[in-house]
Amino acid sequence: MMPKTFERDALVRARSLGPAIDAAADEIERIQDFPTSLLEQIHESGVARVLLPRSIGGEEIAPWAYVEVIEELSRHDGAVGWNMYVANSHALIVPYIPLETASVIFTDPCSIIASGPPHQFKAMAVAGGYRVSGEAHFCSGIRQADWLAAHCQVVEPDGSLRINRFGRPTVRSLLFRKTHTESVQDWCTLGMRGTASEGYRVTDLFVPESHSGTFGEDPSLRRERGRLFAFTTQGLHAVGVAAVALGIARAMLDAFAELTLHKAPRGLKRLADNPVVHGDFARQEANFASARTWLIEILKQVWSNADDILPIGLEDRLRVRLASTHAINTAVDVANYAYRSAGTTAIFKGTSFERRFRDIHTLSQQLQARQAHFEAVGQVMLNGDPDELFL
Repeated sequence: MMPKTFERDALVRARSLGPAIDAAADEIERIQDFPTSLLEQIHESGVARVLLPRSIGGEEIAPWAYVEVIEELSRHDGAVGWNMYVANSHALIVPYIPLETASVIFTDPCSIIASGPPHQFKAMAVAGGYRVSGEAHFCSGIRQADWLAAHCQVVEPDGSLRINRFGRPTVRSLLFRKTHTESVQDWCTLGMRGTASEGYRVTDLFVPESHSGTFGEDPSLRRERGRLFAFTTQGLHAVGVAAVALGIARAMLDAFAELTLHKAPRGLKRLADNPVVHGDFARQEANFASARTWLIEILKQVWSNADDILPIGLEDRLRVRLASTHAINTAVDVANYAYRSAGTTAIFKGTSFERRFRDIHTLSQQLQARQAHFEAVGQVMLNGDPDELFL
């Protein structure tokens, strides 16, 4: 287990980036990229690789410490928090690829991997590896990345799909340099504009077997030991999105608290002197803190029982999924409260509310925020089989 002082240090380094992120936030949204000076500070701080295995120079911090790091970044800018969650999530492929390949990719302290959702490509199996063609979208962080991962079903030479040991089509993640691709600039969205979650094309690119892995599809193929990697990659994806949502909501709730000290709606006293505002604010603070604390407590409990080889069991996967989904949706509710309670102050561009409102509602449409996760967890808890793809 990582010493607590080390995990606190990761949070300290995340906090140190706050002023630089605040200063760059408008430019990040405008150019849909991170200014060079900020990106250099991000790399120097190490926040892009806190989940990277220690075997290749990463920090491999515990999941609750990871929540605190991503949450802190997201308080200042949702796009920065999101892209750092994505960068760290892609570091989770390292336990499933050869150590030599991982070392090549991450020897450069500025290396970041990005990717789009699965099934946007099919990989043709050939001697020594795969040939891949196609187009991907929703590749968050692609402008900061220098490596990409294409998550592909594999087509065998006879035209059949490769099947894994669970009887399902296998999904192979192929790693290659971004320089082999053509950019597709299609990210024109309500919020999270600074993530530049755009696309790319690749044509008949050969990827050697050594630069591929299953990204957690089959835990028995994991090369790295460690409690962190006993968590499923889907579960840690959900944890990362929850951390971003919590950071945005926290910033909006704090901004509203500050606003109450000087805003007095026409014909009324200050918001800070209104008993209705007092009660509503206290309830939202309790809702937020309860969801956040429960998520962190679940992560600590699961971590304490995790094995450094065996993957966590179904019950723990359910708890991580449920706590993450609850945290995401609670954060959206809290952000809505802060936005509406701020009145017309919140509608103007450049306020502490407007961009964050757009960002969190863009986040709320993402896979990990689906309300259907509540139904899936409840089904398993009561009478059903799990959907392994999302646990």
